[in-house]
Parts: sequence; C-alpha cells; structure tokens
Amino acid sequence: MTSLKDKISNALRTVEDPDLKQDLVSLGMIQDLAVNEKQVHFRLVLTTPACPLQEMLKKGCIAAIHAQVATDLQVTIQLDAQVTTAKAHDPILPQVKNIIAIASGKGGVGKSTVAVNVAISLAQHGAKVGLLDADIFGPSIPTMLGCEGEKPQVIQQAGKNYLVPLEKHGIQLLSIGLLAPPDDAMIWRGPMASKALRQLLGDAAWGDLDYLLVDLPPGTSDIHLTLVQAVPVTGAVIVTTPQKIALIDATKGLAMFQKAGIDVAVLGLVENMAYFSPPEIPGSKYFLFGENGGRALAAKHHVPFLGQIPLLQAIREGGDQGAPAVLQECNGVLSGIATSLAQQVAIRNAS
Repeated sequence: MTSLKDKISNALRTVEDPDLKQDLVSLGMIQDLAVNEKQVHFRLVLTTPACPLQEMLKKGCIAAIHAQVATDLQVTIQLDAQVTTAKAHDPILPQVKNIIAIASGKGGVGKSTVAVNVAISLAQHGAKVGLLDADIFGPSIPTMLGCEGEKPQVIQQAGKNYLVPLEKHGIQLLSIGLLAPPDDAMIWRGPMASKALRQLLGDAAWGDLDYLLVDLPPGTSDIHLTLVQAVPVTGAVIVTTPQKIALIDATKGLAMFQKAGIDVAVLGLVENMAYFSPPEIPGSKYFLFGENGGRALAAKHHVPFLGQIPLLQAIREGGDQGAPAVLQECNGVLSGIATSLAQQVAIRNAS
C-alpha cells in the first residue's frame, strides 16, 4: 500500500521546473519531506536565491498535493537555495561556483554600470558575489562603488601573500584601480596586463562565491583571452546600446566568445540606454539611440535577451557618487536583469 509520504512525493513529480525541463523531485529540489498527520513540510531548494520562479514553483507544489493527494493537507514549504555549478576542477578559483564575463564591443555603453548593479542585486537576493574589475587600463569600478583611495589588505597563507578583496554593499571587490594611483596611466604591454589579471584572479583570497563577475575591457583583447585560458568561464554577458555603430562592435564581441577554441556560452545580452523617459512625462519613451537594436541582435544570434535599461539620470548620478542605482531602485529593471542572468546560469549548468 502506498504511504501518504510516497503519494505526496509522486504528486511533486508532476511539478516541472520550466527552465530545466525536469520535475522537482528528479532535480533534487525537494528535500527533507516530512508528513505528520495532516501536516506536510519540505524544503524547496532553488538553483539560485535570485530565482524569478520561486513563487510559481511554490504554488505549483501546493496545487499538485491538493489535487492529487488530499485537499485538507496543510503544506508548509521552506524556500532555500543552492547555486549550481558546472565547473570541473579549477586550481585557481576552486571555491567559486560560477565565473561570468561582462563584456562589450566598444567603450561607453555602460558595461561597468551593468556589472556593478547586477553584482549588488545578486547579493541583495542572498547570493555570495565577487566583482573583479579586469579593465586594467581604465578601471572605473572603484569610483562607482565609492572606494577610491582604499587599499586591499594582504594576508599570508601557506607562505604566500594574498590580496583581501574589499567588501562594498555586500559584494567582494578587487580592481587594479585600488593598487595604483588614480591619476596614473597604465602604460603596459599586453603580457604585463595579462599577468596583472592572473594575479587578481589567483593571488586573491576570494573565498567561497556563488558568482564572480569579471568586468572586462571594451573590445576583444589579450585580457579576454587570458581570462578564458586561466579559469573555466561559465558564460558571458554582452552589453550594448541600441544604435547601429554599437551593435556592430557588440556582434564582434559576441562572435569572439563563440569562436572555436574559446567556446564560452553567451548567457545573454543587455541593452543599455534603451530609451529616455522625462521625469515630468513618466509614461513616455524617447528612443534617442534607436529602438530595440539590442533585442533584435539577441534574436538574430539566438541568445537570451536579459533586458533593457533606460537612460536615467539616477543611474549616472549613482555611478558618479559611488552609490549604485540598484540600491535605490524602484522600477525593478536592474534587479530583473540580475534575476534573468541567474536564471540563465542555472539553465547553462543543467545542460
């Protein structure tokens, strides 16, 4: 005779994660199932704390139990999260589950702005996040996070010195801009810049991270190649603006990651400065740089479109003042891009 617990487990097998295309029990997302008379309790373990489907999955579980077992059961679900990883052995960053490259074809499209705000948003959802400013020649993230002039500490482990990332707004941070005078120009040849990146990756005490976002320089350079050769990159995000000249360069950046020998998955594309809405006319949209160019590029190359960021004074001011806009965000655009990215990472790891 089938026990009540087995009936409940079988009912939960009919609930499918729409992204991963498998039922929750087979995915190991149902844990610690306990039944006491009419009381049912279990943990729903999500693939990321930033999962945008958590309420839908929770309601689906309750509906399946009531429909297939009994309507009078009282179901208590504890939401939990364990960020997935598909990394094999990584001697440089063994405790980092996912390494995500944030890239752009050209400068000035807001790549660093996206990297900073997405990193903070993921941390706000409960993930352990690091941000590495790999723009060796033009580091801007110390300014965006209000830590210009601060210096990372150095600790010694097993006879070796390691940089300790700064902590800002819940994320771990390292940048070459924290190690050099802010007004100095980095006049380095490619090999020197690549060596600096390897040191920021391997000679730093990053610790246990769910996501390490790496803000790359514009274009396609030695830094990009060094990153993908040094560590297993989970995937890349391409940032662009809608106008044709930016899209041409974004296409080149996208193609670089997909080249044989590099083979880094493109997790999605972000369209920045997509439109302008005057504060006095909040419902209106003016497409100053063209309309939906990034969305069309994503569709053309069959990569996920993570979202559009409007041209807002608050985002610019937040970057200049060291107070990223996501900390005061009320429209949810930046947070939505972060959850979409986390979703694509989980899909990538499952496949």
